[in-house]
Amino acid sequence: MNLLIENGLLLDPASGLEREGALAVADGRILAVGEAPADFTPEQRIDASGCWVVPGLIDVGVHLREPGQEHKATIASEARAAIASGITRMACLPDTTPVIDSPAEVDFVQQQAVADGHCHIDIIAALTRDLAGEQLSEMAALRAAGAIGVAQCLRPVRDLRLLRRAMEYAASQGLTIYLHPQDPGLAAGGCAHEGPVASRLGLPGIPAAAETAALGALLALVEQTGARTHFCRLSTARGVQLMRQARAEGLPVSCDVAIHQLFLTEVDLGDFDAQCHVLPPLRSDRDRAALRQGVTDGTIDLIVSDHQPHEADAKLAPFPSTEPGISGLETLLPLALKLIEEGLPRMRVLDALTRAPAELLGTGAGRLEAGRPADLCIIDPQDEWELDPARMLSGGRNTPFAGWHFRGRARDTLLGTAN
Repeated sequence: MNLLIENGLLLDPASGLEREGALAVADGRILAVGEAPADFTPEQRIDASGCWVVPGLIDVGVHLREPGQEHKATIASEARAAIASGITRMACLPDTTPVIDSPAEVDFVQQQAVADGHCHIDIIAALTRDLAGEQLSEMAALRAAGAIGVAQCLRPVRDLRLLRRAMEYAASQGLTIYLHPQDPGLAAGGCAHEGPVASRLGLPGIPAAAETAALGALLALVEQTGARTHFCRLSTARGVQLMRQARAEGLPVSCDVAIHQLFLTEVDLGDFDAQCHVLPPLRSDRDRAALRQGVTDGTIDLIVSDHQPHEADAKLAPFPSTEPGISGLETLLPLALKLIEEGLPRMRVLDALTRAPAELLGTGAGRLEAGRPADLCIIDPQDEWELDPARMLSGGRNTPFAGWHFRGRARDTLLGTAN
């Protein structure tokens, strides 16, 4: 239908647009920005007075549990949670059961996403078969089936010669490689940042060097192969420094940070709070400050939810035995708004949630521009509320942000034509 959004503050990081005005939508695409054409007849009007009108959020850090772990969450439940939270597109990672390592699994997720219809879903398939790190997946077939990238998640590829071959294969297919920089030997058995808190609690630590050592080796392979590589979930100050240097040298790399790393630190583990068990682990105050600076100056391109829903029992064992991860779709936007409230540049934060991930995924969304898909989010920046896990839409309600007070959330989310 023809739709007119009126009286909102239009914010488009891609163009720098920041003005009050109208936005006209026709047939699932943006028709005009600023004011409606004279001959435009809307069938529906939305009054966005006092609200921000921004491109729909895009989250490239989502672990969907279907297929295989529907007791944690389903594609339908997570798509509904996403769209209610201003997220119009998400890229899912391949660590399902079975692993998304063949066209059959890619096709299954696509069919489920279309059947649900609440959110656009892109698929990042497995770099190696069954994520075992031993045999390359059939990347050409995965790309033909619709995968937009390949990843290994936190499963190691110990043979760097095999990883080099994988990067060359992915590059030949035009696939972006998503790598989690964590050295498996240095991280083995760890569940918390190696530091004073882990020592006090008697928890096995993961040193910052686990990230930086992996980054050093992986960046060398990027330089050798020229493969387009995205580094997932930076967590350390030194990691940010290495990425800043790599970008200055012109390497084809980008990176992201999980939004909880911009708020929580090792101190939040308290007395073994399993809701704060994440990988990579929560780091130090210094690391958090460096991550925030990395977002501000653009060294860190994207902010993601690192969404990992779990059933309640997954967080009830002793801390090292609990399953890591946070159900993050429904706190991505509220935490981003809190970042802005705490002084990070508004357009830079919004850029990390819209334009930057859209360019990484190669989608036409992420911009307020005529002809683009009308994936839109209308944000009420003054809506004050408190997070109650019992009211979360995700299949997983595992969050350390329960009881946090937020100002601002998505009032309306519009899903346009897929692109």
